[in-house]
Amino acid sequence: MYDVFGSVKGLLKLDSVNIDNTIFRLHYKATVIVLICLSLLVTSRQYIGDPIDCIVEGVPDNVMDTYCWIQSTFTIPSSKMNEINLPHPGVQPQQEGDQVKYHQYYQWVCFVLFFQALLFYFPHYLWKAWEGGKINALILDLGCPIIAKETKRERIKLLVDYFVSNLNRHNFYAIRFFICEVLNFINVVGQIYFVDFFLGGEFSTYGRDVFRITELESEDRIDPMAKVFPKVTKCTFHKFGPSGTIMRIDGLCILPLNIVNEKIYVFLWFWFILLAVMSGLALLYRLAVVLGSRIRISLLKTQAYLVPRNEVELVARKCQIGDWFVLVLLSKNIDPLAFKELICDLACRFDDKEQVQPA
Repeated sequence: MYDVFGSVKGLLKLDSVNIDNTIFRLHYKATVIVLICLSLLVTSRQYIGDPIDCIVEGVPDNVMDTYCWIQSTFTIPSSKMNEINLPHPGVQPQQEGDQVKYHQYYQWVCFVLFFQALLFYFPHYLWKAWEGGKINALILDLGCPIIAKETKRERIKLLVDYFVSNLNRHNFYAIRFFICEVLNFINVVGQIYFVDFFLGGEFSTYGRDVFRITELESEDRIDPMAKVFPKVTKCTFHKFGPSGTIMRIDGLCILPLNIVNEKIYVFLWFWFILLAVMSGLALLYRLAVVLGSRIRISLLKTQAYLVPRNEVELVARKCQIGDWFVLVLLSKNIDPLAFKELICDLACRFDDKEQVQPA
């Protein structure tokens, strides 16, 4: 097990500098790790066995397996997918005019899962490139709980000087992060439609259908997973007979891999829906923060809970959305006492500026 999943252990490390939020990390951390692990799982024969085993007379097993894996297998959905007592739904002798449904997507599941992981990671990669290590440069050693008092005061003074000289110049920095949040939402919604297309239009209602059958009696259940990921399918092999004529040989193929695939996509259906809802709510929260100055003041008070309310309000009124956003990120990365000193010093500097301004 470690040989298979040990390669993703590096993704489990927590970043030393926090430049985003929990919902953002669910996209590029949790989802990426899950997708890569699932991609590795479906390629691990030691846990699943051969992905396909075909039964046919007159053709060597290994030849038939390879042929059917490459050419794809099929079922006949018009033939009784609605008959509960059918041993293998969609598998029966093919009659003229029967509609045939080919199943090739299981060959691509591991690649598609890895491609999806890259798409989920892209907004984070873009934000890291845009962020450029700004927060890491600003916090200096203030994230360390043990730091000399003189050094701490010096670092805070440098940080205050930076804020005063660059006040109202961080809006573009914050806008870039907000763009990446929108990309996260667009990506997860797009992934739902992409997987639906990949599975032939079966994914959009997949989890709902699976959940619905749990309420039915066992004899009345028609498993939707057997329709999307059939465990038994058909495969037609053509070879030349003794007289040179083409012989058509029907085989029965067992797909053990689909036992795993069906569980994977049930989980992904619920996860993508949950992630899309949370990301949508996060965008509504972000819109409220951008439009509501009072909300920003309240949130900054929550972060600077050691600072008197009037000083926090003074700093928040002077800051635009970008400055506020940088302060919030700093509060996640530096010691609470250091953040308290930072806000207090900023309040003093802003108060002094107000007093020296002509009436």
